[in-house]
Amino acid sequence: MVILDRKYTLAMGIEYHGSAYHGWQSQADESLPTVQAAVERALSMVANEPIKIICAGRTDRGVHGSGQVIHFKTDSERDQRAWLFGSNSNLPRDVRVLWVKPVVNDFHARFSATSREYHYLICNQEVRPALWHDSVAWEYHPCDINAMQEAATHLVGRHDFSAFRGSGCQANSPVRCVEELTLWRDGDIICLKVRANAFLLHMVRNIAGTLIHVGRGMETPNWVASVLESRDRRQAGKTAPGGGLYLTTVVYPERFLIPSSSMPPLIHALVQKDPTRRDL
Repeated sequence: MVILDRKYTLAMGIEYHGSAYHGWQSQADESLPTVQAAVERALSMVANEPIKIICAGRTDRGVHGSGQVIHFKTDSERDQRAWLFGSNSNLPRDVRVLWVKPVVNDFHARFSATSREYHYLICNQEVRPALWHDSVAWEYHPCDINAMQEAATHLVGRHDFSAFRGSGCQANSPVRCVEELTLWRDGDIICLKVRANAFLLHMVRNIAGTLIHVGRGMETPNWVASVLESRDRRQAGKTAPGGGLYLTTVVYPERFLIPSSSMPPLIHALVQKDPTRRDL
């Protein structure tokens, strides 16, 4: 006897400010707020059934997302408008569903993705910022952006990133392929963009902390190559704060027709200054 799967598969784009959350992933201690738990509660209310979601990338505590993608299966028939506005009416104000669309059953928010892109923002000025205190990292020592970019070139390509891997990482392999790692400055803001096939726990924050170390003149750019080769987390810089990190883009094969990601206004303005952009 053949049992037919009559569930619908839906994908959604999620935007969130992570400062109030203990990361994306639901915790065993349900008193700890997480983005996943907030989204699942909202979707379950719309569906009138329990909903479990899969995301493209699990972000750390305090990290933000403008391009997060999820998928879930449901028996409930709702139109896209009902999913969109119904979900948002049940979400806290720092989490929003940006779009929703039905997808083929073999779509997987995590495993179908071909690459992910993060932006890391550093406010490099003498005084700690007030308005953006939980939206950017702060480094009061002057940073040499040219030295940071030179150091970053050592991390592009396929490497063992054990030296930039968080201690609680559960990935089977530390090998990742960094396709792009670019930095530029706009006034007091340094923007770091990194794109890779996938990331290890705390990998982007550890890279940012290491590049800040170089920017301050504490090490030369070539030091980063030796850190990478050591495969020893103790050799790298400290983990940079979560508040400066944004998951901005997840890329999928065209056949899935996943909408393009949006960006927060601050990052969007900085991206216009990105020297690697080809459409300027």
